[in-house]
Amino acid sequence: MKIVCVCACTSGIAHTYLAKAKLEKAAKALGHEIHVETQGTIGTENELTPEQIAEADVALLAVDIATSGNERFKDLPTVKVGTSIVVKAPKQLLQKIEEQVNAQKA
Repeated sequence: MKIVCVCACTSGIAHTYLAKAKLEKAAKALGHEIHVETQGTIGTENELTPEQIAEADVALLAVDIATSGNERFKDLPTVKVGTSIVVKAPKQLLQKIEEQVNAQKA
């Protein structure tokens, strides 16, 4: 599964990058491809490309605040969760998303 993700927390520092790291590790362990954009106090980093979005199976918004650019995902199934869920159970979250995506394709 190919995933595009935006991470953003209220302070734009700790949970944003912790969520990014946990998602990347979990996706790799599950054999998924993930691209994670962070939006925080220092701005947007690793901005998702139109190609990454077009190739994705799902968009994951791991956010605690309003983020910009969400209209980019209008043609994708989109899952929105808080960063604390990602930090606590990233692998389980990705497995649940995979089940949902596969069910929609069936």
